[in-house]
Amino acid sequence: MIFFCGDVHGQFGHVISAVQQHRPDAIVLLGDLQAPQPLETVLADIIDLTEVWYIHGNHDTDGTRDYCNLWDSGMSERNLHGRVVEIAGVRIAGLGGIFRGHIWMPPNNPVYASPAHYLQHCGKANQWRGGLPRKQRSSIFYADYQALAHEKADIMVTHEAPSCHPWGFSVLDRLGQSMGIQKSFHGHQHDSLNYREHDARLAFKPTA
Repeated sequence: MIFFCGDVHGQFGHVISAVQQHRPDAIVLLGDLQAPQPLETVLADIIDLTEVWYIHGNHDTDGTRDYCNLWDSGMSERNLHGRVVEIAGVRIAGLGGIFRGHIWMPPNNPVYASPAHYLQHCGKANQWRGGLPRKQRSSIFYADYQALAHEKADIMVTHEAPSCHPWGFSVLDRLGQSMGIQKSFHGHQHDSLNYREHDARLAFKPTA
């Protein structure tokens, strides 16, 4: 059993309670964690009860604290962004962050295809820690998307939504189809919608 948990925005109490009550094999946090302390400290009560994984959201780069409590935490290796990991017997692919117009806003072509491409143009004064500006570390770059498209997975987790959501993106449909996923979970939109009518169109394998 895996729990997929979206957009806690610093409020982890209900996630901790759910894990303590139900003891899932793993949880996957779908971005916008905004951990108020290093993630391993926030989740200390459940780290021994379940596997914890996550992708980042746009608000996880809002401030230095938000960023450091994920990327500099003792759980930084649990970020699924840009890779496929076998978790509780299933292969889960992760794509964190959001589309931004000055980086890549589908269906338009990418303005900057990769972080390296962006760094060639942003200027050293705009860099943070010798690399991408902090905010752009939650931007989706085409290079990360394309790398995942060559992988295979059972489940895809994204912060942005596929096109089943009114503000979703068909490029995420195509990404899931190319990886052969059975299910997709996303955060960001703070909605509770029934997506089953989209099963045939998306060509993800429907679940019982």
